[in-house]
Amino acid sequence: MRKYRVEITGIAESDIREIFEYISSDNKTAAIKWVEEIERQIDSLEKFPLRCAIIPETQELGKEYRHILYGNYRTIFRTEGTKVIVMRVIHSARLLNLKMFEK
Repeated sequence: MRKYRVEITGIAESDIREIFEYISSDNKTAAIKWVEEIERQIDSLEKFPLRCAIIPETQELGKEYRHILYGNYRTIFRTEGTKVIVMRVIHSARLLNLKMFEK
């Protein structure tokens, strides 16, 4: 079984912190559960990242990005060889543009 190295960009880490704080302001238990599930999903990318759907915005962005969903949130990533790069974790209602993916 091929194993991928997963990297998380600083902006994705910041996304997770901000979403945690937002959810936590209403329900700290739900926020902790949310972070645990996002971390579990990100960890799962070590084994099968290509199982995840290619995002519909790929054509406009000019690169192949995939996502994994949890509730109303999308963890958006790309693969480069045996590396998975988590680019963003955002609410699914947000529109994407290339500037959101600058490192």
